[in-house]
Amino acid sequence: MIACLSTNGPSVRHLAAPPTRLLVATLTGLDIVEREKPGAPWIRKSHVLDGTHLSALMIPPGDNGIFASIHNGKILHSSDDGETWTPRDTGVSATHIFSLGFCEHAGGVTLYAGSEPVSLFRSQNNGATWEELQAIQKVPGHEAWTFPPPPHLAHTKSYLFDLKNPDVFYVAIEQGALLKTTDGGKTWRELDGFFHPDDVWPKDVHRVVRDPKDPETIFLVTGTGLYRSNDSGENWTHVTTMSFRIGYPDQLIFSPLDPQTFFMSGAERDPRTWRQSHEAHGTVLRSNDGGATWQDANTGLPNTGRANIEAMNVAVYPGGFTLFAGNTDGEIYASDDSGANWTCIVSGLKPISKGGHFRNLQDAPAAA
Repeated sequence: MIACLSTNGPSVRHLAAPPTRLLVATLTGLDIVEREKPGAPWIRKSHVLDGTHLSALMIPPGDNGIFASIHNGKILHSSDDGETWTPRDTGVSATHIFSLGFCEHAGGVTLYAGSEPVSLFRSQNNGATWEELQAIQKVPGHEAWTFPPPPHLAHTKSYLFDLKNPDVFYVAIEQGALLKTTDGGKTWRELDGFFHPDDVWPKDVHRVVRDPKDPETIFLVTGTGLYRSNDSGENWTHVTTMSFRIGYPDQLIFSPLDPQTFFMSGAERDPRTWRQSHEAHGTVLRSNDGGATWQDANTGLPNTGRANIEAMNVAVYPGGFTLFAGNTDGEIYASDDSGANWTCIVSGLKPISKGGHFRNLQDAPAAA
């Protein structure tokens, strides 16, 4: 049973049993971590795709293999559980693929890939060929989309697909917009009710996540905190702000066992502060009441302030689930008890990092 851990791929993986193989996307390639059986120690087995900074990993439903996307590169595919890879990017004109996503529907599975600068590609034949959805580059205001670090190019960060209609989905642009299409990407509408002109990071959209108990309720993870909408994104409530313990969140994962419980990971403050402090104070919080209150869910995570948790994925299987978290210090942690306790299952990897985030944390003083 294979699970994935990457910064910009799908965050939920459904399995028939607890995972025994974990694919980890790092700054310098793919690390393959394994255990003989559930409960046994995890061991770093191999390292492949050396020299590539992987941005996303994705295993679509069915026997469709594994996909990887590359910062300053394109799309790769593996049909042997990640051991070997070949290009699968016919029709992809972009040369910096930032994110991957898929939509499962009655007709099969549709794959999506987003890039920096912003573009969007779709494949309906398991990546054999891709077509560009060019309308996303014509959204009013697109010329203002940007990203703080040089070269100041915004990117297509993540996706949320409608449960019933594959033509309806959301795309998060970092930084720039939350977009929604109802016609499969032919036209787009910006949903900007969460935006305030005084925001430090305007429209810094990281992820959009659906409440599993209510399809109309969605959560928006941004550089200025967490927002909730009860009407599919038309109106928003600011749930957590930049002064919260996680002032710069990135991942939000619902518990598969309790839709009132979800986990949020991220840094105490935004990356501009890391350049001076060299500390992100990354952590995980849990809410058991839909976001009304929050508690630490970090027992076993590093007690030093340097690293940020840049990736958090969940492997769901009958009777339970495992949370995986990876940080900019190249450490992987796992929790089998809803985030109550974490165990470092492997260390010594290269940074798990969205783009260049790791650079601002490299010069931290050594831990005492």
